[in-house]
Amino acid sequence: MTEESAHDRSTPGTAMTDGGEQSNGLRSSSELCSDGGEGVVRRDRFSGGPARSFLSSLSADRRIFEADLEVDRAHVLMLAEQGIIEDDIAGRILTALDAIEVDNHDSLPDGEDVHEAIETAVIERVGDDGGKMHTARSRNDEVATCIRYRLREDVLSVIETTLALREALVAVAEANTETIMPGYTHLQPAQPITVAHWACSYEGAVRRDTARLLEAYARINESPLGGAAFAGTTFDIDRERVAELLGFDGVVENSMDASSSRDFLLETTQVLSTHATTVSGLAEDVIIFANRGFVDLADDYSSTSSIMPQKKNPDTLELVRAVAGDAAGSVQGLTTTLKGLPRAYNRDLQRATTHAWGTVDAVCEASEVAAGAIATAEWDEEALAAEAGAGFSTATGVADLLAANGLPFRTAHELVAIAAERGGDYDAVDAAARDVLGDPLDSVVDPAAVEAALDPVESVASRDSQGGPAPEAVAPQLESARRALSDDEGTLEEASDALETAREALRAEVNGYV
Repeated sequence: MTEESAHDRSTPGTAMTDGGEQSNGLRSSSELCSDGGEGVVRRDRFSGGPARSFLSSLSADRRIFEADLEVDRAHVLMLAEQGIIEDDIAGRILTALDAIEVDNHDSLPDGEDVHEAIETAVIERVGDDGGKMHTARSRNDEVATCIRYRLREDVLSVIETTLALREALVAVAEANTETIMPGYTHLQPAQPITVAHWACSYEGAVRRDTARLLEAYARINESPLGGAAFAGTTFDIDRERVAELLGFDGVVENSMDASSSRDFLLETTQVLSTHATTVSGLAEDVIIFANRGFVDLADDYSSTSSIMPQKKNPDTLELVRAVAGDAAGSVQGLTTTLKGLPRAYNRDLQRATTHAWGTVDAVCEASEVAAGAIATAEWDEEALAAEAGAGFSTATGVADLLAANGLPFRTAHELVAIAAERGGDYDAVDAAARDVLGDPLDSVVDPAAVEAALDPVESVASRDSQGGPAPEAVAPQLESARRALSDDEGTLEEASDALETAREALRAEVNGYV
């Protein structure tokens, strides 16, 4: 993924001998291709030395091999349609590209990157005319296009895993709208909630992750091809046509911006890091719940000890949790690579994509594993109910009740805090009322109401404000989650179908030449 200027209309300093050979001391492209693997770019002066392997990204470029072939095809088709190259030469180049695809990445000749290697392979098959495929473009806009072409597919894959995770969370919520569980702040018993309320809290967060990924996808899905090295080209190209052939929604207009910007990579990695952080929190909760006997992970998402046979460890979720750190590190690494780079192309950009590829793979897998773990976990309703009232977790409900019956909330808070120190049952609240108010509890509130407030089930049922844990408050949350899930599934399907339609259309155009 390296830099090269776009071809101009002529090659200054080139004269022809009577025999039609170049007399400027340069060998033809086909001669270079067959001479020690020098390729078609560097020529004699820059073709050797120990830095050649350091400069090469050919192995890392395996990921964008298919993308480069598609970009080449679209570019060659446009050149032919614009009359920049002849139809028969376009056909020979397109036929060579098909053969290279069949032979796959491993068959490519040595080169600095996949772009040079493919061009070299085309020239080996077609002859010097094969070099016309690179007319009116640079490896700068070429690689930027290949990255976007591949990354958009990867982002759609991650979006699909977020939808699967949301589906799993909604299913858990729908099955557990009345399953009482302890809620925590600072890992201390705080207030009783339901498993459904907990699951909906994560569904909302993952839903926003999906939205951020879709927004990032829209900015990825713009074509930089035609920006050339950075200053455009003298050829009468049709950038919109290339974008259409490749399934992009439009073009990155400014040629310098098109060839050199990698903000789409940084944004995508940041969004992936955000999603990894969401999923890490989910994993941490389930790990803690498993430790406390609230949930049992399926064996497929657990392992045992090599020495302690009784152990069942949630280590897949521990790895899910760790991915967030890797993703955050990639954001920092990519940010540091990009910061302060002058316009336009700099070789530093060759190191930028590794952060994004590693992150998208790891986060996609972590999200998929989390979805499977949630979908197959079993919740222990008895264990959850037994702990739902632990630590006087209904205290806030009692304080709210006292405030609703005329006490200032701070007075009610003080009274209930004293009751908590004395055991947190009705007698403790009554004794605290006598100390704080100088009157028995029943002089302020109906004892039956206090008993109900002390009951975790009744406490949850009373919290029926919008977004609360009461079953009737969770019902609209689930309706909203289902509606948003359906909408996002439709958006994903439309995006995927658009890419497939573009691939088929490009293939049909190619078939008209080969």
